[in-house]
Amino acid sequence: MKLIKKMKSIKRTILLTILPILLIISITSISTSNTASSKIGILIFDGFLTSDVTAPVEVFGAATKKSWFSSYEVVVVSTTKNKTVLSEEGLKVVADQTIYDDTNLDVLLVPSAYEMDDLLGNKDLIKYIEKQAESASWIASNCSGAFLLGEAGVLDGKKATTWAGGEQELAKSYPKIEVQYDQNVVTDDKVITSNGGPVSYQAAFELLARLSSEEFSNEISELIQFDRLERAFKA
Repeated sequence: MKLIKKMKSIKRTILLTILPILLIISITSISTSNTASSKIGILIFDGFLTSDVTAPVEVFGAATKKSWFSSYEVVVVSTTKNKTVLSEEGLKVVADQTIYDDTNLDVLLVPSAYEMDDLLGNKDLIKYIEKQAESASWIASNCSGAFLLGEAGVLDGKKATTWAGGEQELAKSYPKIEVQYDQNVVTDDKVITSNGGPVSYQAAFELLARLSSEEFSNEISELIQFDRLERAFKA
């Protein structure tokens, strides 16, 4: 009888010792499983148009705080080895990485600038876009960023748009693109293009819906009160 009681006491002691350890392991496992595994890369370069970048950063950044989108991480990627970049409107941004880093993106978003010639002639940048397009689940552009996607061949045979009024130039420069006129956002296969500027928000929500769901996209729209702006325009 004493031996049985002693064995029970030993078992209880072992359980009390092991259970906290198992709990710690369990919590660590859950924490690890929630770490970001997919990257949304947003390109930046000197002279980029601010809202082309800040709109998706705000939308996707807010979404990553939610459990249903916590597997995603937003990274800003500089097109040069210099990580500090200045937008056309004077916003200074320090990139997380550059196109020269070894990175595989799940989503690549390309913004625009008023002067695109140097960017279109940047072979390293075009190769980077081509490489990411091979494995990324989605590619997107705002405004004249469509010209960079066109240069990389990403839009060949696809419907796409650019800034309002620039459609004809896009069609002339890249005849393989099925350019769409008078459309804010165009989605074809796994590519989204938009007019840019404030429309960059609309494009970001469209992409977020494709990456998650319409319901979740609307949740973020309400969170940052973009839905109020939409209602105001419809009124």
